[in-house]
Amino acid sequence: MKLVIDSLFGRITAIGVYVVGGVRATFELWMVFVGTIAGIWRMYGRRGASRPTGALVEQLHIIGNRSLLFITVTIGFIGMVMIYQACLQFSRSIGDLSQVGVQFVRLIISDFGPTLTAMMLATRVGAGIAAEIGSMKVTEQVDALRMSGVLPVDYLLVPRFLASIIMTLALSILGAAIMYGAGGLTAYLSFGVNPRIFFDLSFVQPRHVILGLLKALAYGAAIPIVSGFCGLRARGSSEGVGWATTAAVVGSSFAVISLDFFLSVGALWLLKGDL
Repeated sequence: MKLVIDSLFGRITAIGVYVVGGVRATFELWMVFVGTIAGIWRMYGRRGASRPTGALVEQLHIIGNRSLLFITVTIGFIGMVMIYQACLQFSRSIGDLSQVGVQFVRLIISDFGPTLTAMMLATRVGAGIAAEIGSMKVTEQVDALRMSGVLPVDYLLVPRFLASIIMTLALSILGAAIMYGAGGLTAYLSFGVNPRIFFDLSFVQPRHVILGLLKALAYGAAIPIVSGFCGLRARGSSEGVGWATTAAVVGSSFAVISLDFFLSVGALWLLKGDL
């Protein structure tokens, strides 16, 4: 009986440790976000601020330009595969392919374009941010910044946060265009779908565009916050940096999926299901 009670008590204790750790991590993540927003005001918003544009331009290049080929190839192939499978199933079931492009473009603009682009950025950009900040943390460079009177969040996260929002928005638009174009080319070459029918934008409404842009902005803000948070929590040596990198990729991807769900459900609720 005592063994059963001790085992039950041990399990309850383990669950409590996980719950407390989760609550603490959530609070720390929120404080990183709040500190980043405050850092934007300190560096760019108030009168007489320093406005270091060099770091921002560098991060724009790292996040945007260096991800361009990766996003183009990946999103293009995804669009080709999705359209090929859609046309294949439509031809087998109803035999009418005239609505494939119309429905596909609405999904691309409101969901697939920004979400898939952000997922790709979460793997590449998120890992890079966590690895860089984690390496600085375990080598005590972050502590050196504090001793020099520089807030680590201002120096490390603010430029990456702003660059990620800007480039995620730009790459989402580009990714949606590439996916739509690659899908239309696949439909034409594989199933003979008329491009004039496929590339019909008459059913795209402003609400689809607004939802897609909101998702891109939300993803662009979430990826550097989660990745920077994981990097700042790195402990030990190279093993801690590896843990931070893995956690950043998983956490950023989960953040993108979660935001996609909540924004989609919220849009459906606001529009009463007419999305």
